[in-house]
Amino acid sequence: MKDSTKVILFPNTKKQLEEEGLDALRKKKYKEALEKLNCLIEYHEGSHEIYIGKLMCLMELGSYKEAERLSEELLANKDAHYYHYFHIYLTILFQTSQYQHLMDLLEVEFEYDMIPDMLQEPFQQLYEMSENMKIGIDEDNSPGFIEELKEAVNGNDFLKQWNLIEQLRRIHADPKEDIIQLLENEQVHPVIKTALLEWFREAGIEKSVHIHKFDTKMMVQPSKLIQISEENSYIAIMRELENRTVDNPTLFNLLQQLIYRYFYVTYPFIPSENDVASITEAIHTLGNDYLQADTRLEELDTAAQSWIESIKICNSLYLSIIEE
Repeated sequence: MKDSTKVILFPNTKKQLEEEGLDALRKKKYKEALEKLNCLIEYHEGSHEIYIGKLMCLMELGSYKEAERLSEELLANKDAHYYHYFHIYLTILFQTSQYQHLMDLLEVEFEYDMIPDMLQEPFQQLYEMSENMKIGIDEDNSPGFIEELKEAVNGNDFLKQWNLIEQLRRIHADPKEDIIQLLENEQVHPVIKTALLEWFREAGIEKSVHIHKFDTKMMVQPSKLIQISEENSYIAIMRELENRTVDNPTLFNLLQQLIYRYFYVTYPFIPSENDVASITEAIHTLGNDYLQADTRLEELDTAAQSWIESIKICNSLYLSIIEE
């Protein structure tokens, strides 16, 4: 009798536990109900109604983590009661302030358009309430993140700066003037300045701002900047590298990483289209060298060798901040 995997309940015992457990649930005696329902589940007598009852008990008793784990296990079965469990799971996420996760899940469901008609409206309401709650939390957190970013800059904590900027981007925080001026600060890492520019672009900053990188200065209007992947010189280099590595996808993937990292670190100072041939030759030779192919770096012309050194430096700078 001690091993529940080898024991089944008598029909009368099963019926009694079900009635007592669900009756205790109706009377809001959640601890008692949970004990009865757990007993049924332990002996593999857990019906849909029993699991729903257990989830309700756990939520009422404040055991949200356990309720969340059980919901995920039930959802993994993808049975006929999937959306009933899913509704409860969303409620748990809402009550535990996991608004972004809730919204991400619903966006997938909305995209595939599989939600039963009777749940369309309550799911839409949950999404809208989560969106409003998240906006409120983001607005509350934004000043704190800004102050932490300033402290991280003063402490030269580059990794913390990167993570904070990513958080500020995700919550669509409004960049203030003192943060925008970091683009001129020579002590700020070039990778951090690119992250700042991406944030400012997404925030729609229309004023022209100064940026200083690698002893070079320029004025840019963040809202007018385009993504690296859309730059003409980047597209031209990638097209040529793809043509050269048709039969070597491993080499192409490496070259793709190296050239993107170079452009990311130097952004928005983009090489001219006149430099495309030299950069392509340099990156192709360097990639082969990294893969220990037969290359002769010393035979490259001066321009290509100079590009190789720049690409190496940018690769190191990129990886010093962004882990891949």
